[in-house]
Amino acid sequence: MLSGVIAGILWGLDTVILGVALNSTPFLSTEQAIALAPFVSTFLHDACSSLWMLLYMGIKQELGKVVRALKTKSGKFIVLGALLGGPIGMSGYVAAINYIGPAYTAIISSLFPAFGVVLSYIFLKEKMKPVQIVFLMISIIGVIVMGYTPAGVGSNVVLGFICALLCCLGWAAEAVICAYGLKDPDITDEQALQIRQLTSALFYGIVIITALKGWNFTLTLIPSKELGIIATSALFGTASYVFYYKAIAKIGPSKAMALNITYAAWSIVFAFILLHTVPDVKSIICGVIIVVSSVLAATDLDSFKK
Repeated sequence: MLSGVIAGILWGLDTVILGVALNSTPFLSTEQAIALAPFVSTFLHDACSSLWMLLYMGIKQELGKVVRALKTKSGKFIVLGALLGGPIGMSGYVAAINYIGPAYTAIISSLFPAFGVVLSYIFLKEKMKPVQIVFLMISIIGVIVMGYTPAGVGSNVVLGFICALLCCLGWAAEAVICAYGLKDPDITDEQALQIRQLTSALFYGIVIITALKGWNFTLTLIPSKELGIIATSALFGTASYVFYYKAIAKIGPSKAMALNITYAAWSIVFAFILLHTVPDVKSIICGVIIVVSSVLAATDLDSFKK
């Protein structure tokens, strides 16, 4: 559970730092830059994260084990999870923002832990007690209330909702498939994460950035300070994923996802510390509700009775 909480904290920090990069001049300079920004930033983020993991696994002298893990059946499942959670999930998220706007996308995408509970029950026979599900739903409602701002519906409502649901399913399926792959005693959570980040970065670079004709814009960012900011956010994002995958392996995907969405609350804290953005009362109240409810959702309350 501590790993799951730390994962949420670090992802909140990652989110704030990445937001600084996305609000910088190169990503706002032209209409093309604005359109490509979510895809290019995600690619660079995952590419940097993959390099951080390569360095980490190299220091631990486990790169050979990663290659061996990749050749196994469980390793291939982790690749599938990476594709669902990375390129497919994130692309659905970005497309939904384009079609129905960020407010409605935030509401729908925050439901991914609920999808994860259902998938975990179907494929892993993992069960959460009714009271834990109630706390999870309270946490999700907190995320929705905190992130929602009144806005008009976008240009294509049906397609937008489909893309947002695709995002939910992708993120939820990633955690469940990863948990299945980690049942293999010969694959550690860190090896699984190396496979995940490398798979996501390669697919984004080779398929998505190429299809969007975004390489010229991407290459202009290589010598810029924005790449340094993204690399810094990726460092904290990588650490977040290390703890997230560890939580998935130790307490299961349902509880790990419940703890992971606390990043919405922690991002407010880091925005205040780093950017001096003062949160309003609604954000503070929702943040407390999110953290407390998520921890209770991941806690086996019967253990306290013992």
